[in-house]
Amino acid sequence: MNKIYFALLLIVFSVGVARADTAYEQMNVLFLVADDLNSWMLEDADRYAGKVIAPNLRKLAGSGVNFTRAYTAAPVCSPSRTAFFSGVAPWKSGIYNNAQIINESEALNQDAVLSLAGLFKKNGYDTFGYGKITHGWDQKEHWDEHVGHKRDPAPPGAPLAKLSGGEQDWGPIHLTEEQMNDTGGANKAIAVLEKQHDKPFFLAYGSFNPHMPWYVPQTYFEMYPLDQIVLPELKENDLDDLPPLAKAVSDGLGSFADKVIKSGKHKEAVQAYLATTTYVDTQFGRVLDALEKSPYKNNTMVVFLTDHGFHLGEKHHWQKTTLWEEGTHTLLMFRAPGVTKAGGVSQRFVSLMDIYPTLAELCGLTPPTTIDGRSLVPLLKAPNAPWESTAITGLCDKTKTDFAYISIRHELGRYTRYGAEEEEFYDTTKDPHEWTNQIDNPKYATSVKKLRGLIPGFEDAAQPLPSALTKERRETQKEKKKK
Repeated sequence: MNKIYFALLLIVFSVGVARADTAYEQMNVLFLVADDLNSWMLEDADRYAGKVIAPNLRKLAGSGVNFTRAYTAAPVCSPSRTAFFSGVAPWKSGIYNNAQIINESEALNQDAVLSLAGLFKKNGYDTFGYGKITHGWDQKEHWDEHVGHKRDPAPPGAPLAKLSGGEQDWGPIHLTEEQMNDTGGANKAIAVLEKQHDKPFFLAYGSFNPHMPWYVPQTYFEMYPLDQIVLPELKENDLDDLPPLAKAVSDGLGSFADKVIKSGKHKEAVQAYLATTTYVDTQFGRVLDALEKSPYKNNTMVVFLTDHGFHLGEKHHWQKTTLWEEGTHTLLMFRAPGVTKAGGVSQRFVSLMDIYPTLAELCGLTPPTTIDGRSLVPLLKAPNAPWESTAITGLCDKTKTDFAYISIRHELGRYTRYGAEEEEFYDTTKDPHEWTNQIDNPKYATSVKKLRGLIPGFEDAAQPLPSALTKERRETQKEKKKK
């Protein structure tokens, strides 16, 4: 009787193992993205690296390859996400700002264009998306389940900082952590990891935070005492050597950044940003812990990224939408079982555009011919392997759509072109803050010439598409002409 029982037990165990093994036939993907999270926790941000409380993201960075010089294709939410999720760069799509009319982009309307979720859906994956993943452009039919992001309601008495209404505010939220929307998105991602899957899955979770306003529980503010806050280094005459279009990008003197600084609330603002960063780290940590406890931990690759950088007063600017280091530098981490080794650090200059071809190669999928970027697999295997920079970023003026601004971050420094004639160049090895524009310094003429040749030419870059506002203006003008 005992032998029969043992035999039945063995059969049940074998069937259970076989079912579990089916989950390991093809790699799953856990795709994590944070909004407006800058690069302060990186080692090269030495004034902040040890002060940002983000144990979960640091643990993830140490478990695979951490790209310390990763850059966005556009320093704005919608164009950045449209670019890395479609694989089509802004200088081909014409999408550089949030207000532009995406459905007018010929490059994005090609039949061959396939969203990252669509690539996996087409190849037999179940696809799940929760929170802020895309923004404006999405092929919604490629998700098996998709729940977009919501902003948490403003606390009673908002604005709490008393400097501005709307987004530009911060303070303790009136909700419990469990009631917050980013927490709810994490809960949904965790539920997917707790289910049994018969097919491989592509699971994406995106946090709205630390996008402004910074409303998180008081507990997170208390982690950062005001007397221990370190402020960004600022230069009073930082805008003096900029060309006119660059000065316009900065928002200039009298901007919200200056308002924060002159009001004496700069430390409070930085505290709120750090508090929200730690809240976000907690939510990603919960999802990563769920993966570790699941049967998919050894068969799931993880990628974490931030959609762009964030200014907190540098160059008289607040938030994003610039082509300087603060606006363009992002976080990017990969952990791919069987490919990456723990503790990998790559200082090669890479782009968020490289994510699409990287995931395709890692999962053995054929990406569409429309994608830009290059697979990072060589750097995942050998983080310091030879690599030609792909870190190009595009932007356009918020009120004009005449031409694009393009910047490249490279071993030689940073070169930026505003339209056809205005330029910047920074020797970032000597000037990491990008305080001194060396564009007219003959010492750098050779470097500038090389970098000019590496970015899309003024005539080649796609003209920014019109915004809804400018389209309305055009229609109004047409009506006036008719009259």
